[in-house]
Amino acid sequence: MVESVPNEATEKDVEALNTALKDERLGVVSRIVNDVPAAEVALFLESIPADKRETVWDLVDQEARGEVLVSLHDEAREGIIETLDTDHLVEITRDLELDDMADIITDLPEEASNRLILSMDRQSRELLQKVLSYPEDSAGGLMNPEMVTVRSDVTVEVVMRYLKARSELPKPVGDFYSIGRKGHYKGRVPIADLLVSDPKTPIQDILDESSLPILATTPASEVAQDFEHNDWISAPVVDDNNILIGRITIDDIVDVIREEAEHSVMRMAGLDEENDMFAPIFTSTKRRAVWLGINLITVLLAAYAIGFFSDVIEKFVALAVLMPVVASMGGIAGSQTLTLMIRGMATGQLGSSNIRELMNRELLISFLNSLMWALVLAAITFIWFRDWNIGIVIAIALVVNLLAGVLAGVVIPVILRSLSIDPAIAGGVVLTTVTDIVGYVSFLGFGSWFLMN
Repeated sequence: MVESVPNEATEKDVEALNTALKDERLGVVSRIVNDVPAAEVALFLESIPADKRETVWDLVDQEARGEVLVSLHDEAREGIIETLDTDHLVEITRDLELDDMADIITDLPEEASNRLILSMDRQSRELLQKVLSYPEDSAGGLMNPEMVTVRSDVTVEVVMRYLKARSELPKPVGDFYSIGRKGHYKGRVPIADLLVSDPKTPIQDILDESSLPILATTPASEVAQDFEHNDWISAPVVDDNNILIGRITIDDIVDVIREEAEHSVMRMAGLDEENDMFAPIFTSTKRRAVWLGINLITVLLAAYAIGFFSDVIEKFVALAVLMPVVASMGGIAGSQTLTLMIRGMATGQLGSSNIRELMNRELLISFLNSLMWALVLAAITFIWFRDWNIGIVIAIALVVNLLAGVLAGVVIPVILRSLSIDPAIAGGVVLTTVTDIVGYVSFLGFGSWFLMN
């Protein structure tokens, strides 16, 4: 759960950092960036204009720079990497955890990545290649191949001696996993049970064989859901042959959840790729131009629909004044349903088995709301224009458009998903087009029929 206090502290730190940079108090900047975790340093770098990042980067402690690079969004990371020479890149990334190494190595220049791989021992290279063989947004791409495995035919005492003999354990420690002679996954060995059990207890007696592994090809979003539903701290990852190949820990899942949340917000505005708020102006301009062009087309469609009713608008100016009300109310009602649909699809709560029930529920809610607000709007319209006919027209149009908006909010994401289009990206634009056109046509159409006959 995210609390407000750390966010407020971060905001104050960012403000202090920007003030210190403006006043050229580099000692203060150094203290700020080196008194916080690497992820916070990355946030600081992303919170300042690109031309100031190199100054701050030069003040970051050498041993923290690799982790900072891993924590940066792609665009900000690329900007920092472009300023660094090959020797420095290899030096600050060579000691990263293998899962972090896999996240960053494909972003490094070819010479740096080749030298980094050559500097690793054979076992580390093989483990890294195993992670890189899977898509980045899959369980295999998230996993850390470094883990502790134990045999089920030994005792707790043997395992404890083995652990003490190791120079260090993978972090975070989490639970251990039991494998067969050929590496097949057998079950989870809870570390809590291991620590409190009698030394003579066989591992088989504390082995949790009901704890299922995660298949390496499982999408990252599904892995995050599994962690949430099962309250896991770590989870084993297996290949298609049930061979244990790595583990995923909660810190990796926190990153997935954060990125999913950020992408959801950005996609709603068509800014899915714009992770760096201080990206070059020309780059951002090109990206946003496409989205604005799509929106222009939808607005022109709505304007074209209005053009069919120019005669009634000229005769009844009140209709032109009230047109946006109907379209806006339908858009709000539809966006509420659209948001529920997108969230339900993303979390796996919504599928073909229960969409009809949700649609019926949303239509009933919309109908009741439309009746209530239609009466309110009709009364306001009468008080404003002293014409009950216009009040009746806008009331009927409001009911029609609210129902159309909700229906569109259910149907649009289903259609877009079937076309392999992300509903979070295109759903809002399509919905707005529908509610605008239905709102204008229903209001002006009813007005033309009711007022001019």
